[in-house]
Amino acid sequence: MREIKEILNLKAEIEDRGTRLDAFLSEKIEGYTKSYTQKLIEDDLVEIIGKKKTRPGNKLKGDEEIKVTLLEDETLDIIPEDIPLDIVYQDEHIVVINKRPDMVVHPAAGHHNGTLVNAIMYHIKDLSTISGVVRPGIVHRLDKNTSGLIIVAKTNEAHLRLTEMFKDKTIKKTYLAICKGNFKNKEDRIENQIGRDSKDRKKMTVVRDNGRTAITNYKVINEVEYFSLLEIDLETGRTHQIRVHMKYLNHSILGDDVYGKPSKKATRQMLHAYKLNFEHPITGEKLEIIGNLPEDFKKVMKNLGLEFNG
Repeated sequence: MREIKEILNLKAEIEDRGTRLDAFLSEKIEGYTKSYTQKLIEDDLVEIIGKKKTRPGNKLKGDEEIKVTLLEDETLDIIPEDIPLDIVYQDEHIVVINKRPDMVVHPAAGHHNGTLVNAIMYHIKDLSTISGVVRPGIVHRLDKNTSGLIIVAKTNEAHLRLTEMFKDKTIKKTYLAICKGNFKNKEDRIENQIGRDSKDRKKMTVVRDNGRTAITNYKVINEVEYFSLLEIDLETGRTHQIRVHMKYLNHSILGDDVYGKPSKKATRQMLHAYKLNFEHPITGEKLEIIGNLPEDFKKVMKNLGLEFNG
């Protein structure tokens, strides 16, 4: 169990009336964003004295006494492994890694070794602790069989800011995908709702109700008979979003055996996160980071006769 680092006793004043609890805490506790104070509240580390249940959206009356318990950073208990990494960018705050295909991002049931986290713990000694012992430094994820760029936070300050940036959609992620067939609309915007598939809870699907809004922009940049190469930008980040939307258009991603069919032309889904555009979370510098295409992706393109000059 993590030790208590500090207990804060805060007082809401009349000028705080109507302010959400999470917003109040982010203003009062230096270096804490609203998303992080929400996590504190959800972990039952925030108590409004006299109130049975505390929620992030509680509106203050302006006379509350609030107790906040801050815990020591968790001790990491994952074995570092000397697995080669393609580090595209690094400074004292963040690292951008070009993840190879077939690599799970963090340990989970059935995947305790050989993950990206095992590798980064070997190569990078300082990582943020906000995501806990299993996901040090991990701000966002890619599917196991999706290759490409992933941002890792080295400091808690950078992690908190990156979390806000993903939430505010100020980090632009651009993907390349090889899809089956040729598209009638060579450039389009897909907007609908994505939710759990009622027939298979492990899969996502486009739904009419009770889903979450999903927006995908795509552009065909090269095509041959039966196959197309797409550049895809996401406005939202839903689970399996690109794969679900391509299936929805009847142009499933080549090699996607979950939302399409297995193929002898590709051993995994041909989806690669190849470019990131964002402002550095600490310095504010505008960054455009591009990762090399993995060898299997280039081989499939060559075999199909597709070209990419990016």
